[in-house]
Formats: sequence, C-alpha cells, structure tokens
Amino acid sequence: MMKTAIAAALGASLLAACTTTPEPSDPLTGTSWRLLEMQSMDDAQGTTRANNPDRYTITFGEDGTAYMKLDCNRGRSSYEAESTGAGQGSLQFGNIASTMAMCPPDSLSEKLGQQLGYVRSYVIRGGRLNMALMADGGILVWEPTEAEGP
Repeated sequence: MMKTAIAAALGASLLAACTTTPEPSDPLTGTSWRLLEMQSMDDAQGTTRANNPDRYTITFGEDGTAYMKLDCNRGRSSYEAESTGAGQGSLQFGNIASTMAMCPPDSLSEKLGQQLGYVRSYVIRGGRLNMALMADGGILVWEPTEAEGP
C-alpha cells in the first residue's frame, strides 16, 4: 500500500513537471514600438536616425494586424511572427495599406514603408526591437513606446 502511494505521488509530481504554461507564439503581440534608426549594411547609406521617433510607430495587434504611424501617414498590415527562442523569431508583414499624404522632405515615411516589406526576423535585446531585413539588407531599431515602458 505504501509503495502504491509513493508511486502515485511520484507520478503526479512528474506529470505536474511536464505541465507548464505555454509561452505565447511570439512576444510581439500586444506591444507598441517607435522607430529609433534604420541601419543599412551599405556603408554609402549608413545609419539614418529618426528625428522624432514618435512620428514612426508600430503596434502589433492580437488579431494579427500591425498598425503603423508613418509620419503624416497611417498604415496597416497583417503580420506573422513566430518565436524561435528567447526574444527572437521570424517576422513578416503582408501588403501594407497606407494613406498617401505628402510628408515633409525629411520624412522617413516612404523609406520605412518600403523596408517593412523586407523584414524577415526580429531580436529583442536590451529592451529594443531589432527587425532584420532580408539578405542582410539592414536593421530597423525600435524602442517601446511610453505606453509599453522600457
């Protein structure tokens, strides 16, 4: 009888150890970010910093929709993200629909909208979201918006 009780307790503890809370498929869902800089792997282009990061934001909705502020324009797109490890994974946007207002000459609106279409993966390091473009084309560096906190 004692052996049966010990075996049952051992089995229950093993089962409890195997039952863990599943991690979300991606840590981006429900977060909002603002653009800090666009890094190009082409030395001729270098790094372009956003003069006012609040003019360029992205929010990852729980419904698989990304909402974007592209300076004087607004955009939206579907997105697919899948975690491949702690704070990293694949990321891809669908076609981006946006307004087409004429922004100031120093705006990154058009360039950012184009580059988002080439995003293929992400890494979150030091509280910053780094979106990598296909073929090592560059990195889009984001920080959490005030609503998200560091």
